[in-house]
Amino acid sequence: MAGGKALRERVPRTSQAQWQPPPGRPDRIELLKHSDRGRLAELLPIRYARMRQSPFAFFRGAAALMAADLATTPSTRLRVQACGDCHVANFGGFGSPERLLVFDINDFDETLPAPWEWDVKRLGASIVLAGRELGFGERHCADTVRTAVRSYREHMREYAGMRALDVWYSHLDAEIFIADAKTGAARKRWRQVEKNAAMQTAEHVFPRITAVKNGRPRILDLPPLVYHPAGMARIGKRVRDMFERYRRSLPEERRVILDRYQIVDIARKVVGVGSVGTRCAVALLMAGAKDPLFLQFKQAGASVLAPYAGKSRYENQGERVVTGQRMLQSASDIFLGWARDDEGRDYYFRQLRDMRMKIDVTQMSRQDWIEYVEICGWTLARAHARTGDPAQIAGYLGKSAAFDRAIEEFSLAYADQTERDHAALVKAIRAGKIQARPDATA
Repeated sequence: MAGGKALRERVPRTSQAQWQPPPGRPDRIELLKHSDRGRLAELLPIRYARMRQSPFAFFRGAAALMAADLATTPSTRLRVQACGDCHVANFGGFGSPERLLVFDINDFDETLPAPWEWDVKRLGASIVLAGRELGFGERHCADTVRTAVRSYREHMREYAGMRALDVWYSHLDAEIFIADAKTGAARKRWRQVEKNAAMQTAEHVFPRITAVKNGRPRILDLPPLVYHPAGMARIGKRVRDMFERYRRSLPEERRVILDRYQIVDIARKVVGVGSVGTRCAVALLMAGAKDPLFLQFKQAGASVLAPYAGKSRYENQGERVVTGQRMLQSASDIFLGWARDDEGRDYYFRQLRDMRMKIDVTQMSRQDWIEYVEICGWTLARAHARTGDPAQIAGYLGKSAAFDRAIEEFSLAYADQTERDHAALVKAIRAGKIQARPDATA
């Protein structure tokens, strides 16, 4: 902790407030187009339609832009396994292997060893942008950022005093939202959220997203977001070949259960905001007439942090994502694995919607919102403490609110920058420089 405190001489905590566009900052639209390389061109209008919706939606799809900006900001050079795309919509609940509902980070496409401050700053900026979208005033947005960062700072100090194994075993049950709710209405709402999550399992989802065709179950087409592309038979053959490579990435005891299932259908799926255009599909597997399993496999490219934090040591980018997820999450999907297709593209596999807890921030009161981001800050501290040095980070952060105030100032300034960048995207769409599909924002 003394070593972390000494870092303040080189990188004062107040310096973390700094945000000014660096000289020669690359054109935002050109950087976005550069990040489109390797994506399916026919899906890009969906990506930009979603990013056009609001500055926060733009922010979610522009992790590559912020990575370039973060690389110009002050850093302690203390590294953790960073999420890489840490924003308030990338937290949520899901089922652990023990079938408990846990709360954690749930998106790892950009994970890579990197400075811990980058995740904290991206989280802070996302809180401001989401708060503005919810109609909260600037003072409330600032207070909320400070709350999240204070939670991160205080819990990091707690983790610094714990045994290493206790840090690794620590987790947050989703029940914490019910326990911390300040009103009866909030408790009722969180209980319903948890009840809905318990229904997000293969056996419950199966009748809603499939139909019987020619005597066999098939995934329902919901174009343009879920569909069977032309040449599906040929694509299916390649997927089955890749599936065997994925199988070999699993521990042997996981293969035992996976081998009970057979692939019966595959459909392409459009997911997220920043991920739109990457190759993503859902496979329906069956072990019996009433025993379905849904696996989602998604293309994995290099992390947006790689040009600034260094290349991943994993040759397969899917393995990078899976390993990062296992490092950061308190509990991970038993079917997490990776593979490479015949064209040299990397993928990672996981279950689809396994007890996924959908959190609708638009239904939160101001107090609920503050409590939610406070738990997000706690969750991020736990993830960083598992893979970094919590004592050094806690020593740098200290006991005062100096760092909290610095990230508040940075977050407000970077949210303003994002609004300017979003306006540039909207202008480019209107000018016809970028195509956006108006019917694909769901």
